[in-house]
Amino acid sequence: MSESLHIRSYEFDKSVAVRRYLCLCNDFSEIFVKNKKNIVLIGMPAVGKSTIGILLAKAVGYNFIDTDILIQSGEKKTLAEIIKDIGIKQFLILEQDYLLSVNCREHVIATGGSAVYSVKSMEHLADNGVVIYLEIGLDDLKKRLSALDSRGVIRTPGQDITGLYRERTPLYDKFADIRIECNCMTPDEVLSKILNALKDKGI
Repeated sequence: MSESLHIRSYEFDKSVAVRRYLCLCNDFSEIFVKNKKNIVLIGMPAVGKSTIGILLAKAVGYNFIDTDILIQSGEKKTLAEIIKDIGIKQFLILEQDYLLSVNCREHVIATGGSAVYSVKSMEHLADNGVVIYLEIGLDDLKKRLSALDSRGVIRTPGQDITGLYRERTPLYDKFADIRIECNCMTPDEVLSKILNALKDKGI
């Protein structure tokens, strides 16, 4: 839980930084209530889509969906278990079915890293949402991402992090409305960049 969102014990009425942050959040509450758009987060595994998504949902007064958790809850298995049981090809079909079933407004939606393999899914999510790509450099990704199989990361046999990165980043670029660089940034810093980027685009 973010301490900057729950302002701890210092006096927020005397903090210029916090006042600016709260004003920014209020601006977005008005914007998004009017447009009722979803905010869809895409990006590599371990970039922080779920963490950022929860913070963003709180900031703009939205509900939050993590599509990986949606799949796990529906199948009553972990992603790794599902992939082991049905294989990569069938998992991607299953994931697409779940993504196409998402029909909501005023939600922040954190997608699995493999969501961009399905054009149909991304077009569906983009129909009523702004798609934000949380970018991370390969070197930083290697520091964060390990144990690919236990995390349930979809990849071809023998494919390493570098190969996965090179395969997926063009897809994230293709579907993104907004790109946010996350290298060496805290979740609160990423959140601030997202809010400012949305405001700049008038979304």
